[in-house]
Amino acid sequence: MQFRGQRTLARSAVVRGFGFLTGADITMTFHPADENAGIAFQRVDLPGTAPIPATLDSVVPRQRRTAISNGAATVEMVEHAMAALAGLQIDNCLIQLNAPEPPGGDGSSLHFLQALLEADICEQTSPRSILTVRGEAKVGDAAGTGSELSAGPILRRSLVITYELDYGPRSPIRPQMLTFEFTPETFITNFAFARTFVLEAEAEALKAQGYGTRVKPRDLLIFGNDGIIDNELRAVDECVRHKILDCVGDFALLGCDIHGHFRAFRSGHRFNHEICRQIAEQGLIQTGPTDWATCHAA
Repeated sequence: MQFRGQRTLARSAVVRGFGFLTGADITMTFHPADENAGIAFQRVDLPGTAPIPATLDSVVPRQRRTAISNGAATVEMVEHAMAALAGLQIDNCLIQLNAPEPPGGDGSSLHFLQALLEADICEQTSPRSILTVRGEAKVGDAAGTGSELSAGPILRRSLVITYELDYGPRSPIRPQMLTFEFTPETFITNFAFARTFVLEAEAEALKAQGYGTRVKPRDLLIFGNDGIIDNELRAVDECVRHKILDCVGDFALLGCDIHGHFRAFRSGHRFNHEICRQIAEQGLIQTGPTDWATCHAA
């Protein structure tokens, strides 16, 4: 088993922008954290509230996004920031923000990734835990849409995600399929730029509920009946790339590296959380050799 050392930031990184849900002006700061601290979000606009661990235990039910809560405070739409951290293999970080959601940016992880890269990454001494998927796990949609997500073992020591996106012949979003084998370099080059996408009818429904009032078509990908509105794709399969980005962010809630192959069809955040809970129960988690510190120092 090949272990790597944990990593954090060399210095703090700041990202500013407005929230896609609330429209609030937001300042969000990524801070270095001690080894074994993990990732946590803290609402500085709610004085006295404790940081919220970015773990499966903190997840609260939401549609179309991942939210975490400690009861006193909640942070919505954490998946894109989590994907940036996981994509760079930053394991320990305290994220402070003055609003109930991170800045939306362009709906991708790019604005977070650029700030984190500018802050530099610091190697730590403790080994990063690894969860190895040992058996088959699967979740599916009882409503009959065909959506499903499965996980199984892989011979290579890596995380592989295969995602098939197909919303049917009447959808303006074309069918697309892609397999991603995780490395930080591949994530940075091929996935960090992929933006959130939504149908025009869904965007209008969200605005009717008071969400996304500041969001314009240029801020993300909105698909009308005739295609993308007032924007253009960064890749012909940008939508499936964003789905894989979401998987990377959600899988990071396990708090360890993952070795296994995930196969998704039209799945979303809820299935990502459910499959992670399944593999956490039946997978093998290894924290590193007992002589790691000696080997690492040598």
